[in-house]
Amino acid sequence: MAGINNERRYILNFDTFSFHPSIAANIAAAGYEVPTPIQEMAIPKVKEGHDIMGLAQTGTGKTAAFALPILNRLIKGKQGGVRALVIAPTRELAEQIHQSFETLGKKTNIKSVTVYGGVGINPQIQKLRSADIVVACPGRLIDHIERKTISLTKVEVLVLDEADQMFDMGFLPNIRRILKHLPKARQTLLFSATMPQEIKQLASDILKNPSTVQAGVTAPAETVSHAIYPVAQHLKTDLLLELLETSDPGSVLVFTRTKHRAKSLEKRLAAAGYRSASIQGNLSQSRRQAALEGFKSGEFQILVATDIAARGIDVSRISHVINYDIPATPEAYIHRIGRTGRAECSGEAFTLATKEDKDMVKAINRLIGSEVEQRTISTFNYGSPDPDIKRPSIGRVVSQRRFPEVRNSYNKRRPAAKIFS
Repeated sequence: MAGINNERRYILNFDTFSFHPSIAANIAAAGYEVPTPIQEMAIPKVKEGHDIMGLAQTGTGKTAAFALPILNRLIKGKQGGVRALVIAPTRELAEQIHQSFETLGKKTNIKSVTVYGGVGINPQIQKLRSADIVVACPGRLIDHIERKTISLTKVEVLVLDEADQMFDMGFLPNIRRILKHLPKARQTLLFSATMPQEIKQLASDILKNPSTVQAGVTAPAETVSHAIYPVAQHLKTDLLLELLETSDPGSVLVFTRTKHRAKSLEKRLAAAGYRSASIQGNLSQSRRQAALEGFKSGEFQILVATDIAARGIDVSRISHVINYDIPATPEAYIHRIGRTGRAECSGEAFTLATKEDKDMVKAINRLIGSEVEQRTISTFNYGSPDPDIKRPSIGRVVSQRRFPEVRNSYNKRRPAAKIFS
């Protein structure tokens, strides 16, 4: 599969696309200069009215690749009613897409509205009355359809963003319900980082003679240096703190597998003196948004997140991604570490892996076509025992947590073994 650099044709600037003067002015004001590969490939096709099958991981500029031609289309047509619908899997991604429409559509009188759960529905109902573009999560959109507080009969362009994640989250039945309320005569753009069979079938069902564009979908960006750190489960937090101390990171995104672990790890980092916040599904939308905004502004140096944040966090200044827990799929590994090294900036990604993660490490290696480098820290005590394991001492079982002298007897430094071969 061709990589990003091999796909480029080096369009000099956005003037090549001949956008409406208002759109062109907003592009310049936003600081966009050279199109990314996915923008270079997709924008002309979308402008021409083609259906699109877009294969691109996050951080490739995909949002602008569909937002710009949609704005350009809507500014020329008759306004009134919802004319473009974007469906996204998470609230964070919906907000990011909405912000892109707002930024790139300034002074055009084109109004974008977000629709998702976790917040009051009545303010959304009010805003929908004057919306041209709706960026929605599937569940809340169906609520509006059933309440008849939204009409999709005038939709000209449908975008399904991060289609594979919507499949992973069980949204495909909802997507098919929504499709029944859309005009058959429309332009449809489907973007996905991977192509499981279910997404291939969906694309076959809804796309008409699509043009396929792809960029960087099966390997980390070349701007990301990534490595695996083998470690025992009970030493993960200590190793994370050691990495933070020795790596001199700027802005760090840490991924955990569970909500509880995200919350407890954030508290441990805060106790260690780091400006940290966490984001996970149990938080209210306002608290999630506050954590994200604080992370973007630099108020928080570290954001601890579950996979809800794996896609859709548009923070260009992330210096490090650390997988405290290895992701559930090789594709999720690509999505997670794609949070750093964005917009051709460099970044580092570290994964803490236990012996139980051996099979997933092999699967990641197969996906990217090479072995991820394994590293150890020479000064770290990999031999420290698990304080929750009781060991026999003087004819009886004692707790190492209660009797530190027992723990210290096992506290000899030894290097970590290479556990993944």
